[in-house]
Amino acid sequence: MKIFVESLNKGIWDAIENGPFVLKFEKDGSSIEKPWSQWTDSESKKAKFDYIAKNIITSALNSNEFFRVSKCKLAKDMWDTLEVTREGTNEVKRARKHTLIQEYEMFRILKGETIVEVQKRFTHIINHLMSLDKTFEKEELNIKILKCLDRS
Repeated sequence: MKIFVESLNKGIWDAIENGPFVLKFEKDGSSIEKPWSQWTDSESKKAKFDYIAKNIITSALNSNEFFRVSKCKLAKDMWDTLEVTREGTNEVKRARKHTLIQEYEMFRILKGETIVEVQKRFTHIINHLMSLDKTFEKEELNIKILKCLDRS
């Protein structure tokens, strides 16, 4: 989803990650929202990113997921709700990361497994770990895969 949205406009992804563009200015020592009628075309375009993001998100959902986020007012709220639903809380992510690290450390070729199957299983573990912000050096991965192979 991030790749798709950024390909349309990076500002739309920013609205999903950080919330909508709100234009404020200082008046009498306090910060107040600039009236819509005074916005420039550029500011108006930025303000629309949240609406575009909500449209993109809801268009990609099935009916169950749509109802889960239909009450959200901002694209960021929709995304946060979907993220927790799909990926779990930070504690769940941390537990999953530790489990995957253990799988990585214990990774071995299984009896009768082909090289293609080993590579597919290994890549699956690495991709999941990378999605949880675990990084690897190429050399480390190469050594790990070579060490897990048997003589045959």
